[in-house]
Amino acid sequence: MDVNYELYKVFYHVARSLSFSDAAQELFISQSAVSQSIKVLERRLGQTLFTRSTKKVALTKEGEILFKHIEPAINLIVKGEGQLLSAKESGGVQLRIAANDTICRYFLVPYFNRFHKEYPDVHIKVMNASSQHCAGYLDGNRADLIITNSPNPALNNTMHITEIKEFQDIFIADKTAYPFEEKELTLRELSALPILMLDKNSTTSVFLHEQFLSHSIDLAPAIELSSNDLLVDLASIGLGIAFVPDYCINEHTPDNLYTLKIKDHIPSRKLVAAYDSGLPLTEPAQFFLKLLQEPHENQ
Repeated sequence: MDVNYELYKVFYHVARSLSFSDAAQELFISQSAVSQSIKVLERRLGQTLFTRSTKKVALTKEGEILFKHIEPAINLIVKGEGQLLSAKESGGVQLRIAANDTICRYFLVPYFNRFHKEYPDVHIKVMNASSQHCAGYLDGNRADLIITNSPNPALNNTMHITEIKEFQDIFIADKTAYPFEEKELTLRELSALPILMLDKNSTTSVFLHEQFLSHSIDLAPAIELSSNDLLVDLASIGLGIAFVPDYCINEHTPDNLYTLKIKDHIPSRKLVAAYDSGLPLTEPAQFFLKLLQEPHENQ
C-alpha cells in the first residue's frame, strides 16, 4: 500500500497530543492541513482513526493499533537522523561511550587503547555520568554504548544488554586504624564503624543500602563522595572503611590498605554494555563491544 510518510507523521503528532491544533504547531502547518491529511490517511486505510468532538479528540481502537506501530517507527527515524547529524558535526564517524569515572579509569582505558590502534581515525567521545544517568544518554541518542554497573534501575527493555564482567564489592581499611585482619565482621558490626561510600544517587550506594536493609540494619555512612578514588584516599589515612568495587584495587593501591573479611554474604554485581535495540550499531561500536566481550586479562 502506497501511503505517504508525511501522512503518518501527521497522524503520529495528532495521536501523541490528541490535538489537531497542537499537531499543527509542532509541524508548522495549518490546522486545516492536519485535518485534511488525517482524512486522506483514513480514506486510504479504510479505517476511522480518531473520534472527534468539539471538546476532544480520541483514538479509535484502530487508531491505537496503528499508533503502537507508528510511534517506534517515527522514533527510529528521528534517532537515525540524530546519529547522522552527530557524525556530520564531528567531521565523520565517532564512537560515543558513556560510563562513570571509575569504570572509565579502572576498566575501559585499555580497551580505548586497543580500539584506537584499530580505528585511529575514529573520534572517541567519552561522557562521564553516574551509572543511572548513563541510560539517559541512550534515550536521547547521545551515546552509542553505555558501560554501567548492574543491577541498574535505569536500564529498560528498549536496550540490548550484554554482560561484560562480574565483580565483587569490598570493604577496605587502613591496617593500623582498623586492625581486623584476622576477624570476620558482620554487617551489623560494620554499621557501628565509619563507612565511606559513594553518594546516594549511585547504583553502588543503592546496592549497599539494600544489603544492610536485608539484615534489618539502617546504614548511616560517615562520608559520602562522588569518587571511588577519593574513598580509597580517605580510607588510606584512616578516616573510615571504604566500600568500593574490587577492580579499583591494583598495584597502585596504598600498601597499608587491606580487604576486610565479611561474614554476611554480599552478592556479586556485573559490568554490562547497553545500546538502543532500535538502532543499528556503527561498525566501530560493534568492534568496541566485541573487544569488551573478550577475556578480561590485562590489556
